This record gives sequence, structure tokens and C-alpha cells, in this order.
Amino acid sequence: MKIRVPDYVCFIADEKEEVFNDERKSALKFGSGEVNFTFNGDGLTVNATTYEQGAKYIMLRWNEETRKDVKVLGDAYERGYGDLQWQTIKPERMMPWYMAVSNGSDMVRDFSGRLTECFGVTVQPNAFATWQYDTKGVTLWLDIRNGGNGTYLGGRKLECATVVFEEYKDVSAYSAVQAFCRVMCPNPYLPEHKVYGSNNWYYAYGKSSHEEIVADTKLVADACRGLENIPYMVIDDGWQPNPTDAPWDVGNERFPDMKKLADEMRALGTRPGIWVRYLVNGKDDEERKIEKPEEWYLSRNRKVFDPSHPEVLAYVADITETLTGKWGYELIKHDFSTFDIFGLWGFDMQYMVTYGGWSFYDKTKTSAEIVKNFYKVVKDHAHGAVIIGCNCIGHLCAGLHQLNRTGDDTSGFDWSRTAKMGVNTLAFRNCQNGAFFMSDADCVGITGAISWEQNKEWLTALSRSGSPLFVSCKPGVLNEAEMAELTEAYRVASLQADEFVPLDWMETTTPEKYLLNGKEITFNWYTARGNQFFWSVWNRI
Repeated sequence: MKIRVPDYVCFIADEKEEVFNDERKSALKFGSGEVNFTFNGDGLTVNATTYEQGAKYIMLRWNEETRKDVKVLGDAYERGYGDLQWQTIKPERMMPWYMAVSNGSDMVRDFSGRLTECFGVTVQPNAFATWQYDTKGVTLWLDIRNGGNGTYLGGRKLECATVVFEEYKDVSAYSAVQAFCRVMCPNPYLPEHKVYGSNNWYYAYGKSSHEEIVADTKLVADACRGLENIPYMVIDDGWQPNPTDAPWDVGNERFPDMKKLADEMRALGTRPGIWVRYLVNGKDDEERKIEKPEEWYLSRNRKVFDPSHPEVLAYVADITETLTGKWGYELIKHDFSTFDIFGLWGFDMQYMVTYGGWSFYDKTKTSAEIVKNFYKVVKDHAHGAVIIGCNCIGHLCAGLHQLNRTGDDTSGFDWSRTAKMGVNTLAFRNCQNGAFFMSDADCVGITGAISWEQNKEWLTALSRSGSPLFVSCKPGVLNEAEMAELTEAYRVASLQADEFVPLDWMETTTPEKYLLNGKEITFNWYTARGNQFFWSVWNRI
């Protein structure tokens, strides 16, 4: 399918006014505004203007007989949850940001006759974009709401998104999607060096201290001794006074001096990193709230700061300045922002990113604009520190964050969770690695609860994937031989020079077969008991 003005347009505003266009016009006027289209290189930019009404959605439809002997791949609004997959045609399926439609199988190495069509929007749009595919055409929904209500543009011309279509012939579907990611993001914001190292979450789970972080730092520093590229040691949740909660300008009794700790970590031979959750305040206990004006809070949740409020953005800037400029941390991992802002995890965003009935403080900007501005404030005040988004929106942080956690949590105790979340993420989103940002498929959790045989499979895949490797290793767990294998994995990850391509990703959500630098290798993600994810869920009920 070639890019063109859509055959059918539907605009939805506060009063549910709908206007349709079947004549492929480049501009569509209606009672209180306009939708128009402009060609921008190989893309089609969708613009909208409204006056009195609040803008909610634009639906675009391209009617054309499509191929039926295909599978279809979609992306996710934020992280994947072990659910990224190629499927048969499902007309009701909603696919965020982009979709790929391909015949054949990447398991067959002769790509003659292969055709992959890709449909998407370029990164950093001002709308949330969702695709549908059926045998009679392609549909794109642009969510230009402000929270759950309409956005009051007041006559402002909103550049909603730039739509791009591409066709790739006689190549694998993976190569096609990888190339399309570069079309959607021609100017990624990448770190100046390869990022790898340690994160203490997946063995400590928030129970840590200054002394324990020093021990963790020594472990990763010793394992990477002599490497030209210095590793990171990231302090995850648990250093601040309240668990997963504000304030962020002081440590707790176990972390009495955060600047001193960063200096020690650096002196030991690592780059210090730190975790933060910017927007929450008093989530579990009203008495723990730091005193802030009522107008700072989201209308839908009085424990979450509204990132459209200028004083909240100044607060975010101050936190970032403290972490990087004052304390000297060289990496920020910021977490929970999508859930805090919209009230939904990615797996709940089947048809929309948030429910209706609420607005941001600033009602003149779309949700996408507000989120992007929040990310930009973090970037602009980070003093060049590496930014890892976790529970951030990939299509909006591309070009603003150097790294992005692209899947839900793996585990240091539950191997089935690592196999479900980590492997799926690595296989289906490594095509974004180096194109949008460096794609972090999450950690190897080493606690002793998971056999080294299993963890070694995951460690090998991550270290050879060409993407960032982070390891949570409890000191004293590994024997000498295992420690040597971890050391080698770190050496490989410090370079990230390998080419790692999934082969059976069109057949399974947990691919086992890959090309590593052109040579086929197979991983075993299963124990003798098979996949135990149901068992782990059942045990929590």
C-alpha cells in the first residue's frame, strides 16, 4: 500500500460531532475547526485545528484490498508484558504506534518472494497512535485527548502525527521491522558509550544500604577490571525515606549521604546510577506527603503530581539537578511515570491509554505533548547523565532518552517470569535497539533461587544481543567458575558488537532460535516441568 490521503476521515470532539470525507481531500473543514494533510518527504502529516470544542480522536481509513496470507505484528504503548507476537489477521486488534504485515517465515532463510509492509508514525508525535488491519484496508486512530477529555486547541494548529508506510521485499520480516524503526526515528538520542553493569533490585528488592551498595559496586568493578568501557552500578528503589515514594532530595537512615556514596562508587571503578519515581507523593500514607499546593495534583488522583503544571515541571527539574548536578549520579532510571499519569499499566491499554472524564491542569495540550515535555525536562536538567525510562512510552521518549526498558520485570526468584517477560521483550523489541534508543530487556537476577544453568541462558542471550546488559548479583552466590562466566558476559556487553536476530519469532512468543553473527544458535527456556508461569501466579492468589 502506498502512502496517500486517507479515503475516510472521522473527527470526534467533545460534542461527538463527526465529519466524514470520502473524496481524498487534503483539507476537511467542519463547524469548529479543520483536519488537513500535508506530505512531508515520504510521510503524510496529519494536522488538526479546533476552536470551541475539545478535540478527542481522529480516525483515518485507507480502503484497499489487502493480503490475506500474512501474519501481523504490533507494538505496545509502553513496555511489553510477554504478549508481543505475530498473529493472524484480527480486525478488532488494536496495535500501538506501528504494525508490520508479512508473509512466510523467518525460519526459512531463502527470502525470495517475501514481502513485509510496515505502517506507523514517526516518533515524538503529538497524539497516541493505534493501528488496525483487516482484509479490506488499514485504519489509524489518533488519540488527541487531554487526559480523558477533549483538548482545547483554541485555534492552534496541532501537528498530530506523521504517518509513514514502507514495503520491504526479499528480506526477513525482522530486517524489515528493524529498517522501519529507523524510518520512524531518523535521529535517535544514543549514549556516547555502551551502557552495561549492575542494578541491585532483582536480589535486594528495596532492602539495601550504603554498605551493601559498596559491596555490589566492588563485585561489578572487579568483574570488569581492565575493560576500557567502565560499567554502571545502579541503586534501585529503597534509598529514599519512603518506599517508591517522595521525597527525592535525601536518603534514608541506611543511606545517610547520597553524594558520598556516588563518589565512593566512582572511586571503586563504576559509574553511579540511581532510581527515581518523579510524580508520586504520599501514595500509601497521607502523613508521609511532602507539602505541596493542591493544584499540583492530577484531578483523577490526588497522590500524583500533574506534569502539565509548570511548578511540577520545575520540581522535576530540581530533583534531576540534585541527583546529577549536586550528587553526581551519571544515570537516572525513572520509573512508574506512565502508570502514575494515566492510571493504567500497558496491558490494560487495549483500546485507550486512559479512561475518560478527567483533564490535566493545562487543558490546551494533548496528553502526548504533556508527556514529551515531562521527558524533555528530565533530559534538559540531567547534566548529560544517561536516562533510562522504565514504564515510559517508547514512541514518545525516543530521541529524548538514551535507553528505555522495553519489557516488564524479569525476576531473581521466578524463572518463568524471566522467560515470559524478558525473552519476549528481547526477541520482539531488539529491532528498536540503536534505532529508537538502546533497548533494555531487563536484568539477570542472581539470587541462588534460580539455577545457574537457566540464568546462564538468559545472561548469554542478553550479553550477545548487542543491547544493554544489567545484572543483579547477590554477593557470594556464584562460585569461581560461574563468576568467570559472568566476567566474560560483562566483557562482551561492554562492546555490544554482536548481531543477534530471532528466527522463530513468527511462530512463538518465546523464541528459542537466533542468528548470532550469522550462525544459528538455540536456547532452552524450559525446565523439566515446562513453563511454570501459571504456578507462580497461582501461588500469589
